[in-house]
Amino acid sequence: MTFDELLDGRPLVAILRGVPVPRALEIARAVWDSGLGIVEVPIQSPEAVECLRALAGHGHPVGAGTVRSPEQVATAAEAGAVFTVAPGLDLDVVRASHEAGLPHLPGVATASEVHHALKAGCDWLKAFPAGSLGPGWLRELRGPFPEAKFVATGGIGAHNAPEYLASGARALGVGGAVTRDGGLPPLLEVLRTARRTT
Repeated sequence: MTFDELLDGRPLVAILRGVPVPRALEIARAVWDSGLGIVEVPIQSPEAVECLRALAGHGHPVGAGTVRSPEQVATAAEAGAVFTVAPGLDLDVVRASHEAGLPHLPGVATASEVHHALKAGCDWLKAFPAGSLGPGWLRELRGPFPEAKFVATGGIGAHNAPEYLASGARALGVGGAVTRDGGLPPLLEVLRTARRTT
């Protein structure tokens, strides 16, 4: 499965970092039922790997986040991930993910990183940290790299999601606003509105 397929009509990547399995399932079901997103579990601890494994058994695509080594790619694949995400660009991780049959979403924050990620076969890129880069970064980088499809990630919630989408983000990676009590419903409403107006 490719990111073109995974994110077709689903502009949300819900990032469930450090969330216990029961709460993660609750959030994941809300995201899946909305039809607006997919779920990523950063695998920075054994507990997080077990959370990924638990979510992957529910018939919806789940990815592994904060994948920083080829060894973590293998762990992600074994736990049932169908894609990997990283905070930065590591060509060894890109290669390992592709060899495992998993599309990879590398973090990029400079024109050079965008260039090298595209050259390595990643056309979907994680603009991170989007809250610091700003929506203007997306507009400006889409000029020289029109083929890049950006997932703006970091510091995004219902309050600024429309601005990033208007600047060319194809999807939004959202952690805190999704896992915080009451944060998901307003974000989903913003995304529904955006879908109706495009």
